[in-house]
Amino acid sequence: MSAARGGSPYRAATRAAINRVGVTVDADLAAHGANLTHGCEPTFVSAAGRDAAEWNHAALGPQKRAAGEALLLRLRARWAPHGLMLAGQGKHYPGEPLPRWALGLFWLTDGVPVWTDAGLNALGRPRQTTDADAAPRFAAALATALGLDTGRVIPAYEDPWQMVDAESRLPVDVDPHVSDLGAGAERARLARLLRRDVAAPAGYVLPLWAANSPNAGGRWRTRDWRLRRERLYTLPGDSALGYRLPLDSLASVNAAEGEENTALAIELRQGRLHVFLPPLARLDDYLALVAAIERTARQRAVAVVPEGVEPPPDERLVFLRVTPDPGVLEVNLHPAASWPELAERITTLYEEAAQVGLTAEKYQFDGRRVGTGGGCHMTFGGPTPRESPFVQRPDLLCSLVAYWQNHPSLSYLFAGLFIGPTSQAPRIDEAREDALYEVEIAFQHIARRQTESSAAQQIDALLAHLLVDVTGNAHRSEFCIDKLHSAANPGGCQGLLELRAFEMAPHADMSLVEALLVRAAAAMFWRKPYHADFVRWGTALHDRFMLPHFLAIDLDAVLADLKHAGYAFERAWFAPFFEFRCPSAGEFEGGGVRVTLRHALEPWPVLGDTGGTSRPVDSSLERFEIKATGMDPARHAVVCNGRRVSLEPTGAMGEFVAGVRFRAWHYEGARHPGIAVHAPLTFDIVETATGRSLGACEYHVTDRAGAPYAQRPTDARAAAARRAERFAVVNAAGRTIEFAQEPANPWLPLTLDLRYGQK
Repeated sequence: MSAARGGSPYRAATRAAINRVGVTVDADLAAHGANLTHGCEPTFVSAAGRDAAEWNHAALGPQKRAAGEALLLRLRARWAPHGLMLAGQGKHYPGEPLPRWALGLFWLTDGVPVWTDAGLNALGRPRQTTDADAAPRFAAALATALGLDTGRVIPAYEDPWQMVDAESRLPVDVDPHVSDLGAGAERARLARLLRRDVAAPAGYVLPLWAANSPNAGGRWRTRDWRLRRERLYTLPGDSALGYRLPLDSLASVNAAEGEENTALAIELRQGRLHVFLPPLARLDDYLALVAAIERTARQRAVAVVPEGVEPPPDERLVFLRVTPDPGVLEVNLHPAASWPELAERITTLYEEAAQVGLTAEKYQFDGRRVGTGGGCHMTFGGPTPRESPFVQRPDLLCSLVAYWQNHPSLSYLFAGLFIGPTSQAPRIDEAREDALYEVEIAFQHIARRQTESSAAQQIDALLAHLLVDVTGNAHRSEFCIDKLHSAANPGGCQGLLELRAFEMAPHADMSLVEALLVRAAAAMFWRKPYHADFVRWGTALHDRFMLPHFLAIDLDAVLADLKHAGYAFERAWFAPFFEFRCPSAGEFEGGGVRVTLRHALEPWPVLGDTGGTSRPVDSSLERFEIKATGMDPARHAVVCNGRRVSLEPTGAMGEFVAGVRFRAWHYEGARHPGIAVHAPLTFDIVETATGRSLGACEYHVTDRAGAPYAQRPTDARAAAARRAERFAVVNAAGRTIEFAQEPANPWLPLTLDLRYGQK
């Protein structure tokens, strides 16, 4: 970690202490032969336009692609000045008309350049040309550079019979009766399709594949395609030309032994010349094709956008990706092999993201600071799948799973707002009462096979059906092992463990503290495996550990274990996490008693199926932690909206704590829709003998007049103002409070749920 860090919540001395622990952990891992690599998936949002759909819930939007390209360009300059920037295709989700885009940066471990001149790559740059002849001239020049006949270049046309329906005169792949033409993206897509000139070529195609033996007559092969019609017509759509070639129909009339049905494509799109790379089996062939494209770009003095299929997997290849996700821009960071590498990469990423207008936090309507809403999942493995610590020592995974289950603070303190059994990173003991019993049996089998060569192969068979969410989804679980040793899944044998219960931290230094905590735990359990029974927390998981007081106690136990193992973690390093995750809402006093209100955690349950492509959640509830000091329970009570708060002694003299759960806002589709909003909340310190209020406060969810906020705060100052205006100490003079003596909630004894027992 560097000596200076703008806006860091840590002083220079603290950062130095954190760095020393990181170096110590590295030394221990190396001394014991644990080659632990560490990757992560940070997510960012725009610092401007916070209310835009693309920075809240939509995966795509007009600014996200531009921000992604700008960020990739800066990361190339920092990490891979001779790397290849490629516009590829990402995941395709149900309900979305097309796969999402994915921007990749690829370079070689030996430093050999993949793409030498950044100025010849048009990603991250404005329109380069409007010359309609740029594509055919480039295609001919590239064919020559590959040693192929320019006559094999084929013009490709939009199919007029498929572009436009004869009756409706609308594109067949955009049906206004099923498309959401009220959405800007759909309207823009329809307009693009209708503006196309079907008489002019959409682009140019060169059938291309690599020879099995490059020495036999050159590296590249091509051929004449026999066409069913007089022209080569594309498939309908608005994806890149290379994705819309009718390869299936061409294969039936162009079948020949030793020939592959792949092609390179060149098209002018939105003022930039795009060159589509086909799939190639060997990295050397792929690199040779990229080099030819760059030479042609230099010869033609035109920048191009390399797009299409990514390089084939190879141990020499390093890469990162920038991709869109609902509400955020995600960066899949390349794994680091050491603490200094990790610290440099995380710090650099945050710095460069800020330079292109991206940030790691945002504000809720009420002014509270929150994470981006996306994750910052951590991925651990080894230099190769075989060298992964989780393949070499399956007991390491067992230790981590068991330790996290014993310490709920590790599951909740670093997560986002969406927690609980239906979240994207549920604990193994949330909503699945039999899970712990079954995992215990699996751990017993893993322990018996620890010394066998087949241990790594067994771990997937034993845990693949247990480390899942309530629906059986292995990817949406706190400990995700779908890329550890799953031979049944493509890419499933990479030796990787993904920890998903980490949301984006607002500052790079905080992200590094999170990473160091996990690395230190792995080093500790590599030396000495963790053996402890699972704890049957029951309802205490969502009662006690939703409150920051008990999260802090649990985290203290974790830090004590790490200190005992030789890693000098300090409680103060985690103070910024508590303030970010569970900020103070205000405090008031009376009669020598002081009461502090602090935001607590609240699970968001997924609601029933509404027939859409996504499932809504009920986020209408919120929770406060109430902590009273200087209190005598025989003389004092804390009352919320006329109901006594079930305070529990903390063990410190005169200190008591409890939770208050309430409906913060109305949502017609929420559970128990007939229960009204409980806000504003009024809290009183009451003298029990007389019922006299000794001090009081009010907390408002919206502004003091009860009106909802129209938009999110524009900056930190506006957010702080909203937080301040919603809490007020009120004059309690002459005020008498009547309240009933209620029995404690048997399910949530620490929580006053204002819905429960409501008359």
